[in-house]
Amino acid sequence: MDYTTFDKAAYAAFKANDRAGPVHMFNLIKLRDMALYEDGRQATGAQAYAAYARESAETFAKLGGKIIWRGQMEQMLIGPQERWDMCFIAAYPSVEAFASMHKYPAYRAAVAHRQAAVADSRLIRMAPLELGGNFGE
Repeated sequence: MDYTTFDKAAYAAFKANDRAGPVHMFNLIKLRDMALYEDGRQATGAQAYAAYARESAETFAKLGGKIIWRGQMEQMLIGPQERWDMCFIAAYPSVEAFASMHKYPAYRAAVAHRQAAVADSRLIRMAPLELGGNFGE
């Protein structure tokens, strides 16, 4: 099963867990070779995702979002042998900041590019912790 958009129950639970403080969203993105636009326009998945990034950037920044980590996948050592084209963590100042993106018309328009571009994805909500120590602390 491929995951490209929110499950309504999971999104409702995300919003209900409105704890204070920042939220980090770990993104794993698998792009389509060719984007699937409803209007039939032609672009690669990478081109469509780049359009999503460009067109959503102002809303993302306005809400206090920033990319705090990016990496290029090299190898899956443990786990299903899946390939992810994009791996990054986006930080938001609050649950509300993330949840309110869809209220902006420019962001809603940009989402069409994401939907056309993405073949599969994972979006994992995380609470930031202090750095340091070892793995089990």
